[in-house]
Amino acid sequence: MTVSLSAKPHYPILDGLRGVAAILVVIFHLFEAHATGHATQIINHGYLAVDFFFALSGFVVGYAYDDRWTKMSIGSFFRRRLIRLQPMVIMGMLIGAICFYLLPSSIFPAMSQVPVWKMLLIMLIGMCMLPVPPSMDIRGWHEMYPLNGPAWSLFFEYLANILYALGIRKFSKTPLTVLVFLAACFLIHMAVGYGDVVGGWALEGKQLHIGFARVLYPFFAGLLLSRMLTVKPIKQSFLLCSLLLALVLALPRMGGEKTVWLNGLYEAGVIILIFPLIVYLGACGVMKGNQEKRFCNFLGGISYPLYITHYPLIYLYTGWV
Repeated sequence: MTVSLSAKPHYPILDGLRGVAAILVVIFHLFEAHATGHATQIINHGYLAVDFFFALSGFVVGYAYDDRWTKMSIGSFFRRRLIRLQPMVIMGMLIGAICFYLLPSSIFPAMSQVPVWKMLLIMLIGMCMLPVPPSMDIRGWHEMYPLNGPAWSLFFEYLANILYALGIRKFSKTPLTVLVFLAACFLIHMAVGYGDVVGGWALEGKQLHIGFARVLYPFFAGLLLSRMLTVKPIKQSFLLCSLLLALVLALPRMGGEKTVWLNGLYEAGVIILIFPLIVYLGACGVMKGNQEKRFCNFLGGISYPLYITHYPLIYLYTGWV
């Protein structure tokens, strides 16, 4: 029997912050097309917005579902998550397919050799959220979703949701804290070793290493925070959190060629310390009035569609540049 569960109220400031992060990602990708390397990036750490999304997701999943498992089956949980996430995944793949042949460019070396049937097959595979190996790449960037690269983050989001539903939801605070601590160590080791957390978009050993390290800590730290949160009203929270988020994403890259570990340590620190702090401040925030609430609701409404559909247009812009 399917159980109907009424939706809980959202945290409007967290919705707004999701929108701010999505806009920063779009700006980062636009400037990325002009960059000649890490040193010339604008919004140098803009890709960390993905890790912020993971932290928000873990918090929201814990808040929305932790107390519902006596009335909700695992199948019901997965249906609700699919209804929430999958339609825009399909839309992103469709937009990616429409844009695929519009601007052939030397930076996409595989495109001119791709028959239409193969592109449509990759589109259908992507719509089912199934990743493809590098041998099936049709763009030449080794993406697991060649028509819409950022869908890789949804792949890991789904995996985190599966882990939560199949077992981690049953963890008490102590084992969950241990898991979060081990995930933080995993993240630090990866970030310091590589010099940053860029990656996760390919079915290759290094990329999968990065992807799992990027999702495990923020998602389950967000889950832990949702269980430990004690709300203390904080004024001007949305403005404060937005500025803090923009600041940590826009700071210059740390260290140099011989000290890349400094940048990795900075990015791990942002994910481990600053993002949970921003989620906490946003959850505790007090809205000033209906105008701020409407603004946050608007940003929250556009955040996911903007994030998951913008990149096919970035392919075009990058090829044009």
